[in-house]
Amino acid sequence: MNISIPNWLIIIGGVGQIFTALIYPYIRHRIFDWYKDIEKLKPLNQEIAKTYGWYIQGLNFFFGLMAITLTEELRTPSALAFAITSLIAVYWVGKVATQIAYYPMYDIPKVTLFTVGSYGMNALFLLFAIVFILLALHNSYYLFS
Repeated sequence: MNISIPNWLIIIGGVGQIFTALIYPYIRHRIFDWYKDIEKLKPLNQEIAKTYGWYIQGLNFFFGLMAITLTEELRTPSALAFAITSLIAVYWVGKVATQIAYYPMYDIPKVTLFTVGSYGMNALFLLFAIVFILLALHNSYYLFS
């Protein structure tokens, strides 16, 4: 099963991941009013929640940076390429599953920008998952055959 993923698709995925990292603070503040909710937690739990928020933002940014700057390395089969593309694929598959399983239960403000943005972000998450699943499969084919 030889799967070929064009560089431009990987780069688009990388740009999209950096975009999600950059837009993340806006979403937390404007859509979810996140810091107001965080204030209700005990101080240590506030810091833990903020730290996880930064982890998410950092992972999105650096996954995107890797996709843009190491495109060929991610496409060239190796154990490391398989490990990294599999990690990124599992990360985004988990995000898509979380979006489907939990997020529909919550209301976002009924503003056109937020509604359209919600569909757009979900489409991006799905794109990231598909691109990196295909890359991981591509790397596994050459690595394990």
